[in-house]
Amino acid sequence: MTEPLRVLIVEDSEDDALLIVRELRKGGLDPAFERVESPKAMEERLRGQKWDIVLADYSMPLFNGLDALRILQESGHDVPFIIISGSIGEETAVTAMKAGAHDYVMK
Repeated sequence: MTEPLRVLIVEDSEDDALLIVRELRKGGLDPAFERVESPKAMEERLRGQKWDIVLADYSMPLFNGLDALRILQESGHDVPFIIISGSIGEETAVTAMKAGAHDYVMK
């Protein structure tokens, strides 16, 4: 039996996080996930567990996707970071990828 994909979802909307998980399951993955919506919670979860991937919304009330990327980089974890957003343009996506994001997906 394979281990589930450990996914840290950085998202202020619980509904959007569940939609992401549903899409992963439709794609044949079995994610074990946690959702965080603040810098402090993200830092705590990065210290508390090993993750296979981080999926982050770009626009959130307490911080944004680039902030989340910096937190991941400063934690020393070397895992893929993908921004998921319905509101960023191509220029912002390119900026995020130049900063170290592996990809972006539109909601």
